[in-house]
Amino acid sequence: MRLSPSGPTSGTTVRFPRRLIAERRIAFVKIGRHVRIAESVLNAYIDGNTVQPIRRRRARYGRAA
Repeated sequence: MRLSPSGPTSGTTVRFPRRLIAERRIAFVKIGRHVRIAESVLNAYIDGNTVQPIRRRRARYGRAA
């Protein structure tokens, strides 16, 4: 996958995958001056960094009025 279509896929700008590449936080393939990221690698990165919501316990007593 090229960098330009990866932005809409992940809901980010082109700058975000470029920063991930510069910081070596994601696997990529460089062919000459072109950089490619496998879609599976991008999906694995998103899945690995997804934060699940915490279920809050309800307070035993209601709020004071």
